[in-house]
Amino acid sequence: MFGLVLVAWPAMAGEVRDPAVHFFQDSFNDLSEEAEIAQEEGKAGVLVMFETGDCPWCRRMKDTVLNQPQVQDYFRAHFRVIAINAEGDALVTGFDGVEVSETEFALRHNRVRATPAFLFFDPQGKLLTRYTGTTRDPQEFIWLGEYVVGAHFKTERFSRYKRKRREESS
Repeated sequence: MFGLVLVAWPAMAGEVRDPAVHFFQDSFNDLSEEAEIAQEEGKAGVLVMFETGDCPWCRRMKDTVLNQPQVQDYFRAHFRVIAINAEGDALVTGFDGVEVSETEFALRHNRVRATPAFLFFDPQGKLLTRYTGTTRDPQEFIWLGEYVVGAHFKTERFSRYKRKRREESS
């Protein structure tokens, strides 16, 4: 019986796709350019995931949520999606056109103290909302996207929004 469960698990798990290819988009870390592209494409804005190389929670998000096709398709449809290493030395051009290191952009410009941190910006570079940590599952992460796209952040906290969504789907 135990062997059957192990054999059946991959078939039940469904398709997964590499988030580096299907979730994140290629970027030269120029956020003003990313915002222009988002606006031209009629997207809600730019989603920046701040991560670190040794972050187990970042790895968990990539392995259980960001690798899901429905998550990738939803976020690619509504946002330019890029990743920034919160401890990196690569240069980032902020929405203001100022070039700084990834670390400075994370810490000084966006007060990122823990990872993963998901910051949502509108096409003008204004911070809409931020979410730090992991979500329970892919559906909750999609609700986070809907929370931003629907501008629910203007009237309620995400915790309340997801509670209502969970009750609706029960």
